[in-house]
This record gives sequence, structure tokens and C-alpha cells, in this order.
Amino acid sequence: MTLTTKLLTPVAILALAAPAFAQDAAIDVNGDGMYSFPELQAVMPEMTEDEFTALDSTGDGLLDADEITIATEAGLLPAAE
Repeated sequence: MTLTTKLLTPVAILALAAPAFAQDAAIDVNGDGMYSFPELQAVMPEMTEDEFTALDSTGDGLLDADEITIATEAGLLPAAE
């Protein structure tokens, strides 16, 4: 199983059932309610653009509340403190 497949599987499974979680202010430094790749990479330097793109199911270059929730529940992003 490839890394992309591992990242997309939880997204596909949880896409319709994910409740919104509060974003972590330590990650969402501009306070827009979404995570950009630079914001995530600042706290997760090991994250690659390919991994971020796999989490960005809408393809808009940002992780919205639903995408953050899915990735957090899958253990791919840290939970908000």
C-alpha cells in the first residue's frame, strides 16, 4: 500500500461523517480556520507536499474543518490542544 493510499483511505471512509473540530491556533497562525501547507510544515517539518495534497480532498490548497477533522481522527494530524 502506498503512502498516498494510506492517506486517502481514511479521507474516503470518513468524508461524509466527520464532525467539525476546532483548529489548533498553534498551526492556524493566520486564524482563517484552515491549514495551509506552510502552516502545517512549521509544526510538522516531515510533512511533504504530496502528503498535504492527499489530505486536501477539495484541491484548493488549504485544509478546511472537515479535512482537518478527517486527518486528525486518522492520526495524520495532531489534535487541537
